[in-house]
Amino acid sequence: MKKIHHLLTAFILLLLPFMAQADTLDSGDTAWILTSTALVLFMTLPGLALFYGGLVRAKNVLSVLMQCFVIACVVSILWVIYGYSLAFGDGGSMNAWIGGLDNAFLANVTRESLSGTLPESVFVMFQMTFAIITPALIVGGFAERMKFSAMLMFSIIWVSLVYFPVCHWVWGGGWLAEQGLLDFAGGTVVHITAGVAALVCAMVMGNRNGFPGTPMMPHNMTMTVTGAGMLWVGWFGFNGGSALLANGDAGMAMLVTHVSAACGAMTWAVMEWVKYGKPSALGTVTGMVAGLGTITPASGFVGPMGALFIGVSAGIVCFFATAFLKQKLKIDDSLDVFPVHGVGGMLGTMLAGIFVSASLGGAGFAEGMNMGSQLMVQLTGVLVTIAFTAGMTFGILKLVDVVLGLRVSDEEETEGLDINQHDERGYIL
Repeated sequence: MKKIHHLLTAFILLLLPFMAQADTLDSGDTAWILTSTALVLFMTLPGLALFYGGLVRAKNVLSVLMQCFVIACVVSILWVIYGYSLAFGDGGSMNAWIGGLDNAFLANVTRESLSGTLPESVFVMFQMTFAIITPALIVGGFAERMKFSAMLMFSIIWVSLVYFPVCHWVWGGGWLAEQGLLDFAGGTVVHITAGVAALVCAMVMGNRNGFPGTPMMPHNMTMTVTGAGMLWVGWFGFNGGSALLANGDAGMAMLVTHVSAACGAMTWAVMEWVKYGKPSALGTVTGMVAGLGTITPASGFVGPMGALFIGVSAGIVCFFATAFLKQKLKIDDSLDVFPVHGVGGMLGTMLAGIFVSASLGGAGFAEGMNMGSQLMVQLTGVLVTIAFTAGMTFGILKLVDVVLGLRVSDEEETEGLDINQHDERGYIL
């Protein structure tokens, strides 16, 4: 009897590691990611929509709000049909590059299916909100001059051919994930892809009529600052939720996100104060977004000291990048998507490879990695994402131009997109 007892005990002990590996629903993790999902969607609607809407001229405010709203709708539909499957599915022999279609129409997502400690439905919805905000960010690169039909066609093709593959490379088990790229919440997947795409859009479409000679000031800074505050709050779900657990990683990600945003905002304000004699609300909120975008890839890997450095660096580097793009190169990236999100994403992705070091307060390098090898992986991720996004975006724009035409006429641009694209006005004059 004693022997049988010992044999049973040994058998159970042998099974424990396998039992521990089984996915088990955790209500705390689930509650946190449900909350984070709402926060990230809140970033696009109404956060980004209001932020961008206030920055354009009054005659185009509804067009920007409409673009953000419709992108949220159409990307949600695509995500269910094939986006989630391509981004997070098993692509078989092509898995390094793209997922498969086994989970098209979310065929295998049920009430009981799990992704780690979460219901898979929650994971699907959380990742959907990232897919939504990325093409919405690009709107700032072509604001006030792209046809609504062209915007819709471009967004559908772009999210399918650019966002879904890059998401798979980094978060879906693709080749960059295997390399060990550090991108906690979207430095490459979201910010570099959106920033580079916006720059290509601005260059292909050309400047707005009158740029840079004619001042094109934001029509409603109250709207913009309100949207910026919503982005700041929503970013806690963006970065903190990317831990996919209610744990210390999520807590630290929230802390460093807030610190970097504050540092970015104050640094930009001080830079303006020194250069122009006065700090502006526009500069302060732009610096905040730069701090948020730059900490995003590093947020789950660095500590408070890293966040301070990253936020200040974002304020300085993105400030000069914005001035260089518009004043020196004369490129009309209307709402500064590339110098803030693109440059910030590149900077943050590289700095993640430094401040992840345990000696600098970070989480520490993975086994077999040191700072040099990690930085090489980070640089590879940045360069490949830039090249792939730029090439694909250029091709998609040329296709859309042939099919629909990209830009409204000079008369329609002068009249404003609200009237000629939607037959509505943002304000009763």
